[in-house]
Amino acid sequence: MKSVRKHIIAWVAPLLGGAILLFSCSSESAVGSYNPETMLTQQSDTLTVLVSQNGVKSYRFYAPLMERYELAAEPYMEFRRGVDIITYDSLGNVESTLKADYGISYEKRELWEARGNVVAEGEGGRTLFTQQLFWDQKTDMVYSNVDCMVREGDDYFVGEGFESDSDFKDWRFRNQTGRIHVDMSQMEGKEEDAVVAGDEAKESKGVGAK
Repeated sequence: MKSVRKHIIAWVAPLLGGAILLFSCSSESAVGSYNPETMLTQQSDTLTVLVSQNGVKSYRFYAPLMERYELAAEPYMEFRRGVDIITYDSLGNVESTLKADYGISYEKRELWEARGNVVAEGEGGRTLFTQQLFWDQKTDMVYSNVDCMVREGDDYFVGEGFESDSDFKDWRFRNQTGRIHVDMSQMEGKEEDAVVAGDEAKESKGVGAK
């Protein structure tokens, strides 16, 4: 995630200059007819950003649709068709991934939000499942205010609220509600069942997440 923090704005922003510029001040009548809060100024279909360092790919950012509202009081980029981010280590191996059905970046606040079937996988296969996830670029912290589930090996941790560093190494639930062990040979592709089982195990507190 730190690679994303360093490069995503620096590389995506210039690409926006090649996107479709929708706003024009060519006439006074046009200027008086738009609402800056809802005026779409830039749009790009199938946005893909590939970044390499020393000949080795560093990360890939993909969004089927990007829309920018830079005239709003709080300028933002919206990704209504989802985002797919992959970061790589120095050897070119996948280091972390993040997928979501929707994304939005608040440019002034340097705050990203992902919503809808958010799945973030980090070091060692540790995986977070949630419906909403924030990434604060200023503090380099990732957090969620809704129910979350973390998978580590055959263990699933369920909790309300989530906080972590951007590398997903030091994480915790604000309120852990369950921990269960799952036979992964019987659970291939059935993470949602684990969430249900985790809810049923709310009386089990488990160990602290680190």
